[in-house]
Amino acid sequence: MTELETRAADIRRRIEVACSRAGRAPSDVRLMAVSKTQSPDAVAEVAALGIDTFGENKVQEAKGKIPLCPSRLHWHLIGHLQSNKVRDAVRLFEMIHAVDSLRLLEVIDRVAAEEGRTIPVCLEVNVSGERSKFGMAPGEVPVVLEAANRLHAVKPVGVMTIPPVAEDPEESRPFFRALRELRDRMRVTTGLELPELSMGMSDDFEIAIEEGATWIRVGTLLFGPRKRKELHDDLDS
Repeated sequence: MTELETRAADIRRRIEVACSRAGRAPSDVRLMAVSKTQSPDAVAEVAALGIDTFGENKVQEAKGKIPLCPSRLHWHLIGHLQSNKVRDAVRLFEMIHAVDSLRLLEVIDRVAAEEGRTIPVCLEVNVSGERSKFGMAPGEVPVVLEAANRLHAVKPVGVMTIPPVAEDPEESRPFFRALRELRDRMRVTTGLELPELSMGMSDDFEIAIEEGATWIRVGTLLFGPRKRKELHDDLDS
């Protein structure tokens, strides 16, 4: 078994154990391989292990990379999206996880309509209130979801968050729980299903699963320590 196969098997085992603790089915949790700075060859190696969904942080990097990767893969945008990159994002990605304002949601809706697409999105919520993080405040979510009812080419399917960096994964639990509770309240008040909770990364995905995560975003733990790739001269965000 290669190192990559060992890492992937360990992640899957840990997902199953975390689901068992939470009384959940492993099939309810989907693993997204975070492929930022990884080469198309590295993506293909991971894809050969049966992982078919990949998350990219930067539109320009993905634009150069995706055409060089296996065509059967699914691509999600998990990083901050600038308005001037929305058209490329709509063309490249099946789902956008980091919609952090009503204005951005409206731009995505307009561009997606022009492109003849409907885009599932998660609202990024800055649960911790850290100034260094993107995301809307929890109190903004009801207003944005209400406004989304007037839009036609975006479909809010859930919420996403990134907790503060912490040495102990348990310190992430209150933020994951707060996001889940916010989502549950929004289900009641808006009538939207909002099935997705996009939360949990390499250091804390087991805690996120215990708190209800449906998408976990794992990069370093799967690919190994990151190495900056010189993909193209123009792969700046």
